[in-house]
Amino acid sequence: MIFSWNEDQIDLYQQAAQFARTKLNQSIIEDDENQQFSQSRWKACGEMGLFGLTIPEKYGGLELDTLTSAFMLEGFGYGCKENGLFLSMGAHLWAVATPILLYGSEELKQTYLPKLTSGDWVGAHAISEPQAGSDAMAMSTHVEFKEDYVILNGRKTFVTNATVADLFLVFATSNKKHGFAAISGFVIEKGTPGLSVESKASKMGTRTSPMADVVFDNCRVPIKNLLGKKNLGFKIFTRIMQWERGLILAPFIGAMQREMERCVEYANQREQFGKRLAQNQAISGKIVDMKVRIEAAKLLLYKAAWDLDHGDARLSSSITKLWTSDSAVHTFMDALQVLGGYGYTTEFEIERHLRDAIGSKLYSGTTEMQKMIIANEIGLKT
Repeated sequence: MIFSWNEDQIDLYQQAAQFARTKLNQSIIEDDENQQFSQSRWKACGEMGLFGLTIPEKYGGLELDTLTSAFMLEGFGYGCKENGLFLSMGAHLWAVATPILLYGSEELKQTYLPKLTSGDWVGAHAISEPQAGSDAMAMSTHVEFKEDYVILNGRKTFVTNATVADLFLVFATSNKKHGFAAISGFVIEKGTPGLSVESKASKMGTRTSPMADVVFDNCRVPIKNLLGKKNLGFKIFTRIMQWERGLILAPFIGAMQREMERCVEYANQREQFGKRLAQNQAISGKIVDMKVRIEAAKLLLYKAAWDLDHGDARLSSSITKLWTSDSAVHTFMDALQVLGGYGYTTEFEIERHLRDAIGSKLYSGTTEMQKMIIANEIGLKT
């Protein structure tokens, strides 16, 4: 694989970075404090095409290959300082729009994809449950199949975008004793009787990306809203998690690059004890570590994107998620140390980036889950 960007790809990267820098970075500190989701920023991203990167043009998307999409998202992250938007966007695109594209009927695609790609609608992916977090396949949410509709009962938790979502992608089991072989996926519109959103969570980080529980109480859903076929849910979930894990942190790589460059500038200008910080090996070493992590994360991202277009990305997507989430935490922690007291202040925004990065080790499968997947993929009998 040769990752040599052409002029069009470089232009997309620069457009995404410039768009984010000029359109999305206002009032983020206040929105973070108020845990406020920005509808205006969301709509602007839709108009930019960021919700339809890999979606075909006939459904309103840009129809880009996955590698180009990953590079464009990296540029977006370089310009955008709202990490909560990264999370909401990733859940929307990779865990709702993409599975509809890959497994939905033509009617579902035509009905929902244009609304999702434009940003008119927000998507939410509901699988985790109060008693089944990382073990998502141990779900209790039950689906009863009727002739032309299904009935859902149960509760989902930690649902990103839940309070602002117009469309939910939900997994449920018809027989818990049968495990993964009895799980099916459905798309359900907001306002469907029996569907309610409650218990909005207050979070440590990514506070502009809302999270809440979704409850189903005899929720009646048309059978045409079944995603793929009955009992295909495990296959769908496994596949779309490769997309989400491989690509959801692409913007974080751009954000790390931006903050590393700020640290370089600061270290070259700031003087302590009669010399520039850049001359202090303890400081320069931290910035070098940032650069090494970022370059490794980029290559892992590009490999995962390549695999998604050319085959199985189960291993590469988990490696990418594991490395990038760890790298983000370490990089923003190092940036805080380089900037010293300034880095600890809200105004300099590093403390928010660090809080947001910690969450990246949890969503889309925890660090420990990624290690379990990688262990299985390389042949360890766990």
